Amino acid sequence: MLVLLVWVLLFFRDPYRETPKDDSILLSPADGKITDIEIIDEPDFIGGKALRIGIFLSVFNVHINRSPCEAIVEGFCYKKGKYKNALYPESARVNESNAVYLRRVAQPEDRLVVRQISGAIARRIVCKAQKGAVLRIGEKFGMIKFGSRTELYLCASETAECMVKKGQKVKAGLTVMVKYKIAEDIKNVPDEANTVDIG
Repeated sequence: MLVLLVWVLLFFRDPYRETPKDDSILLSPADGKITDIEIIDEPDFIGGKALRIGIFLSVFNVHINRSPCEAIVEGFCYKKGKYKNALYPESARVNESNAVYLRRVAQPEDRLVVRQISGAIARRIVCKAQKGAVLRIGEKFGMIKFGSRTELYLCASETAECMVKKGQKVKAGLTVMVKYKIAEDIKNVPDEANTVDIG
């Protein structure tokens, strides 16, 4: 019982994070390991091609979700589902999930989605964000209890450069996942380099 108590306390830990203040970046919304990076169609909110970055959270990770940037909460989409192993990308299609729809405050005012997905052990998704609220970069808005998956979606464009690779460990509110290029940078980059590196 003592071991179980210690494990539960470790699971719900909330370490202090000194979040970088930079309008040109998107930070990781969760602690864990990058399992997949791909371009998909996301017609529901982004409305076209989207870069999707999947993060698996083991039972040993901090499970608090944070906003990837300063953003306005525009809505939510909760879906009931199964509780498959969240390590695999296929779980995102069938598991219980809650999508948080965001719009960046800074330029470009892209639409973003942070999707909280349950896992084989997780049985409760918590989201305290409210529609119309403005989340600061790195601000805590929820968690998924006992093992899960979190995904970040953004518009796939030449202005957004993916800064992480598959297998990389990331920390919510600290690891830079995407960096937006300013107009001057885009003019000076050859066309063949204006692509998203999906690792």
